[in-house]
Amino acid sequence: MQNVDTTKYVIYADITAEGIVERPDVVGAIFGQTEGLLGSDLDLRDLQKTGRLGRIDVQITSSGGKSSGTISIPSSFDKVETAILAAALETIDRVGPCIARIAVNRIEDVRASKRKYVIERAKRILVEMFDENILETEEITEEIKQSVRVEEITHLGKDNLPAGPNVLDSDAILVVEGRADVLNLLKYGIKNAVAVGGTNVPPHIADLCAKKVVTAFTDGDRGGELIIKELLQVADIDFVARAPEGKSVEDLTQKEIVRALRQKIPVEQVLDQYKIKSQPKKRREITTKRKSLIREKPLCVRSTMERAEVIAPRRIMPR
Repeated sequence: MQNVDTTKYVIYADITAEGIVERPDVVGAIFGQTEGLLGSDLDLRDLQKTGRLGRIDVQITSSGGKSSGTISIPSSFDKVETAILAAALETIDRVGPCIARIAVNRIEDVRASKRKYVIERAKRILVEMFDENILETEEITEEIKQSVRVEEITHLGKDNLPAGPNVLDSDAILVVEGRADVLNLLKYGIKNAVAVGGTNVPPHIADLCAKKVVTAFTDGDRGGELIIKELLQVADIDFVARAPEGKSVEDLTQKEIVRALRQKIPVEQVLDQYKIKSQPKKRREITTKRKSLIREKPLCVRSTMERAEVIAPRRIMPR
């Protein structure tokens, strides 16, 4: 039997016989006709007993009164001794009563085959069993931060509106479109944003806006404009900020968010732009107390949104 741990080479040979022969006939001929040919050190029977030679495998078929097949013999010897054994096989000229011929066609280097297998298998393992994208340190950090941001999201009202953890406690809030917008703002430390979840503004948003200084922060597209119009009709907002044209709040960088909030415009200007006469409630002023609360905080500890609040809004017409 082939020893998979020690086999170095495998001898492959073809056999033809002028008559009907079977496997035991071929094996007997190999042992019988090579006995004493190479001396006691290379006696095939002894080599098999000691494990230096593997099991002789013979595959043979008969047709038309003749036989043909293949022989394979595993060897644990080095190249020279294996070549001698291979040459000895070709000296066999009879199998049983039949004239026969054995021709060695190749000697396989098992270790080379194993190395080739290892290389090919390693390639498949890399493709099949490892992630296609190996995360860099920054990507791992971002993935952890994303997980933390998701945990920070709270839900308000019966509509379970996605919101940052500080919405209820903050004097000023941002009203955005969806959950992804809230997540992106959390990424940059803005924790007082709440999502309306579409153009149909829930009653809870209207109630919340009546108690806060509100900046509507929407996408720079037609959908963002529709949300602003809806908010102007059903909620009491103070400022409007827009993402750059064609961009969504969820895709903005920190620099783009700060710029957009700095360029927010007063709601009165937006009302004039859209020819909306008044909001459902009487316009309220930002109280002196709220202004002082914002200004009293050192600039270094204010959130991005709070820093935007202390800057006088620019007179920029909405798109």
